[in-house]
Amino acid sequence: MNNATILIVGGGPGGLSTALHLARLNPLLASRILILEKERYPRPKLCAGGLTADAEALLERLGLDLNEIPRVDVKTARFDFAGGGLKIRPRKRYALRVVRRDEFDSWLADKVRERGVEIREGVTVTAVIPDPNGVTVETDAERFRAEILVGADGSNGVTRRCILPNEPLSASRTLEIITPSPNAGKALNTGDAFFDFFPVPKNVAGYTWNFPTQVKGQPMRCWGIYDSNLLSNFKRPALQDLLAREMEQRGFQMEKRKIQSHPIRRFEPQNRFSAPRVLLVGDAAGADPLFGEGVSIALGYGAVAAREIAEALQRGEFSFRGYKSRLARSGLGQALFARWVIANLVYSLKWAWFQFLLWRVLQPVVALAAWVFILNWSKRIK
Repeated sequence: MNNATILIVGGGPGGLSTALHLARLNPLLASRILILEKERYPRPKLCAGGLTADAEALLERLGLDLNEIPRVDVKTARFDFAGGGLKIRPRKRYALRVVRRDEFDSWLADKVRERGVEIREGVTVTAVIPDPNGVTVETDAERFRAEILVGADGSNGVTRRCILPNEPLSASRTLEIITPSPNAGKALNTGDAFFDFFPVPKNVAGYTWNFPTQVKGQPMRCWGIYDSNLLSNFKRPALQDLLAREMEQRGFQMEKRKIQSHPIRRFEPQNRFSAPRVLLVGDAAGADPLFGEGVSIALGYGAVAAREIAEALQRGEFSFRGYKSRLARSGLGQALFARWVIANLVYSLKWAWFQFLLWRVLQPVVALAAWVFILNWSKRIK
């Protein structure tokens, strides 16, 4: 049996961020951390890959520079309803820095290894069994034992299913398509990111997106649709049909394009985020319910969880009863709660006239609310 002080299940942004922040808080902890990842880097991952300014700020605090990896920098993000609306263009940062998840996660894993943390790839966890003295983790290869376990294994991961078997799943859904960079349409050639909320009156509580990306250095365009499922009790059109409509209006055909989809666990204030000796981060804890933002949020979870773990080790007390309140007090928790409130309000008021008013008339109000409640949460995480 292999032993570790801190075992992290999942080598995505949430798990890697937790390890990096722990090593930053106490470099001596690095050699006591073990990460188990079921795939091998670089592994494909369905994700649009848009990193916000908060994600970049967290990475900079860790001494990491996104300029080291391929990316597309987007200066302006547009939040529209039926083709017009609000423009967001930060003065000192980009609206989005778009990465490919296989490249980003592999780069982040290399940085974790550089700090002395071990990552074992190709290990599939089959069971997590906490007890008063630690946690036993069974895998397809061998058994592991740890004082603390971090569940960073995604929306429907093994960790949550084992420690919280009766917790309901509040899941959003997405579709994503990658196409070559368009040659027609000035708007699409500007490099802006577009988020259009025209699906809301059709009982799809979300938006379509399209923004520039790259694949192996070649310019591409990422298209997708997000549905928080907050209007799931109403009759809704197929997400694929709505995305096809958006693409056609921009001069693209969906035919013969590879469509990918996956569920995302939504953050809900009533969610449980821990059990004795185990805590959850990233999508295992819950992603942003308003936009479905996952990567930036996962990096923030890692910062909060690392602080909770470091203090638990100092106290020698591992109930993690205070993790939820720590999260709620943090900038990340405050932003997630605000996004949950806004999502339930904005998506429930689904009338076309209200969405038109919100995105095309009340732009200064929306921009101010976004700046105060939704963005800049990384500054409130120590």
